[in-house]
Amino acid sequence: MSDHRNVTGLLASRAARMHRKAWAAVFAALALTSLLLGSFGLALASAGLGHARVERYAAADLVVTGDQSTRFTAKPWGSDPETATAGLTERVRVPRAALAAVREVSGVRSAVADEVFRVGVRGGAATGRPWPAARLAPHALRDGGGPEHAREVVVGEGTARVGDRITVRTSGSDTTYEVTGVAEGPRAAVYFTSPEARRLAGHPGSVAAIGVTADPGTSTSTLHARVRRALDTADLKSVGHRADGDGAGLRVLTGNGRGGAEFLQVAPARAGMLALLASVAATVVLIALLVVSSTIVQALQQRSRELGLLRAVGATPRQLRGAVGREAGRVAVVAALVGAVAAIPAFAGLRALLDARGAMPPGMELPLPLWLLPAPLVTAGLTVLAARLAALIACARTAKVRPAEALREASPGTARKVTGLVLLFLGASSAGTATLQRGETAAAAAGAAAVVLVIGCALLGPWIAEGAMRVLGAPMRRFGGPGGHLAAANCTASARRLGAAITPVVLVTAFVLVQLSAGTTMTHAAGAQARDAARADFAVTAEGGLAEGTLERVRRAPGVRAATAVTRSTVVLARRETGSPRLDRVPALGVTPGGLARTLDPGVRDGDLGKLRPGTVALGRDQARALDAGPGSTVTVRFGDGIEARLRVVATYDRELALGGFLFSHEQLLGHTSAPTRILVTATGTTPAALRAAAPGARVEANPAPERLEPEDRALGEVVTVAALGAIGGFTVIAVLSTLCLITVGRRPELSLLRLAGAGRSQLRRMLGLEAAASALTGLTVGAAVASVPLLAFSAAVARTVPHVAASQAGLVALVIAATTAAGTFPPARRALRGRYPSQGR
Repeated sequence: MSDHRNVTGLLASRAARMHRKAWAAVFAALALTSLLLGSFGLALASAGLGHARVERYAAADLVVTGDQSTRFTAKPWGSDPETATAGLTERVRVPRAALAAVREVSGVRSAVADEVFRVGVRGGAATGRPWPAARLAPHALRDGGGPEHAREVVVGEGTARVGDRITVRTSGSDTTYEVTGVAEGPRAAVYFTSPEARRLAGHPGSVAAIGVTADPGTSTSTLHARVRRALDTADLKSVGHRADGDGAGLRVLTGNGRGGAEFLQVAPARAGMLALLASVAATVVLIALLVVSSTIVQALQQRSRELGLLRAVGATPRQLRGAVGREAGRVAVVAALVGAVAAIPAFAGLRALLDARGAMPPGMELPLPLWLLPAPLVTAGLTVLAARLAALIACARTAKVRPAEALREASPGTARKVTGLVLLFLGASSAGTATLQRGETAAAAAGAAAVVLVIGCALLGPWIAEGAMRVLGAPMRRFGGPGGHLAAANCTASARRLGAAITPVVLVTAFVLVQLSAGTTMTHAAGAQARDAARADFAVTAEGGLAEGTLERVRRAPGVRAATAVTRSTVVLARRETGSPRLDRVPALGVTPGGLARTLDPGVRDGDLGKLRPGTVALGRDQARALDAGPGSTVTVRFGDGIEARLRVVATYDRELALGGFLFSHEQLLGHTSAPTRILVTATGTTPAALRAAAPGARVEANPAPERLEPEDRALGEVVTVAALGAIGGFTVIAVLSTLCLITVGRRPELSLLRLAGAGRSQLRRMLGLEAAASALTGLTVGAAVASVPLLAFSAAVARTVPHVAASQAGLVALVIAATTAAGTFPPARRALRGRYPSQGR
């Protein structure tokens, strides 16, 4: 055993010293792999620990809220029932009876009813709340005193001074209040007396939340159990009718959970962030493994004769595997540790990018506790394990065959060709299934198709190279002169080598184009639909809401041809996917149907939008297909506050990428959303002044931006995609550079022999340049073809258009490939080309 260890250690140490340049590329790939695994691991862990920031209820021990989640339970095929959960972004209210129940609990010092509603103050948006709720933060007075009468308010610092009279707009009505105090805390806050806040909120039988403080000596855990028991005993539920199986009990929040009662967007955004990061991390990990494996394989393949010679002189398979494993392990350990250390600043950079781009909703906290910092060491261990496995696989043939056969270069066999063809068929089939799917399912099928097609092309590399040279060989011979003849002959004779060179180019081209085009295609298609739907000349809005009857007055204004009230929200759709329960969050619009086609044209396919009223709905084409519904059908949806409704379909329409999957009656959706309303106006000859006269206190915008509903995670997706593209680009540049460098270094004796045979340096440079151009052009062409298959399927299924890639982005990809190919070809060949006489060294 000791002799075996001594031999393998000696072989590993000597090989590491002799082949430093070959292992330098492996080191770079492994370090980047460890860095990305560590940074994405930290991002996933931080998102898993994420929570809403506690501000408004920081001084409360408990917060009683409605259930801001909705659930759907179904039984998959052949397994136990499963439950899907989705967060709700509209406030779920608490019955007022809960306030009395909480106040009777032993140990409760105070229970304060809170209300939250939109108001407009001096042209800006603000939040209205009852003054007693300010002490839950606490927000103390800076000046003056609290409001005692209905027409008195306390405002945030910088809004007004004590004694000022300000006009506050709520629910479209302007009322003058006297400022009795100025409070610390957010500037955009207006505090009313409790009765006035209850009246303005418009929900007399319920409250937004209840803040609870404990008596001295009563622990939070004890009080939580008592309040929970009291609410359950009183059988109090969240306000609103929920779906069967969607229990809507009241929630009692403590600790960091209290922030969820204030920042309602955080919980759904956190769930979406976890899913997105996991998906992107899986893609990056897969590419990392492909690059690391190919880099190690290429590094060892250049030494195949050396390894074969070791077998021929008596090295056992075990000794050879041990030496290669140790050699790779020594490089991997150092590289993985370097990457693990760099993972922490990389995560900090990703977090800073998320903040800079506004990709996270307000109030979202992504903590990074000290105990989480060593996590990249775990991913570093996985990197070392992957490196050793790749090294053992790379030397498997040499270690397995007889010593006499180990010196022979293996040719690609029939099994490899058949496997590659099967993978191409499977990839094309996966892309075909994407055309029958929608949304995330179509994207997943297209992504799987891209991966399978790239692996298939990697296996078929030698045969792809042979086909490419049948096309490129003649032009190279005709226009390339002697160097072109040499390049064509080399590429034809060494198809396996050319196949190894084009594989990383195919990888980078295919994955980068898929990542770039998928997002830009959706954005481009949604923008085109929004522009096609836009008909309005003016938009009328007001902070604090539009007054009742504003729409009718605007319609009667001189020159107005049509006016439509529009509001936004998100609904939740429960459905099954292969038997498993699924809850999808779908953007939706609420509109008034009168004259809709003249202000906002959804592109009606079937039915009549004029019949849109409470109890009815219009569906986008893809939603109608997914639900197997059409005019006259009935569908069930859950509004943003969790309330379920069965609605009759009156129409289907085309432009759902811009306008969302559902169109509701404005009147019905308005009861389930806190989003403001705006009025779109199409007019001939009217003026903004005439519209302002019809809507006092409102703001009139000429040539408004097209109505367009953005996915909730669009900004997050863009940032994560940029990070993923950077990672994929870095990996593949390393792969291309290292592969070409190793190939060129291995050809130095060949180049020296060509010089001895009479080839000039300029001829050899031209030969190398044409070979590099052939590699780059073939890789770009095959990579673009591989990317086009899933992209065409995805675009047809989701956007119903052709894939879109900005010319500048495609040009940048081609430029990077060209520069990297040149960098991997010419500098390593410099030693063989310099000087008057050819070098005989390595």
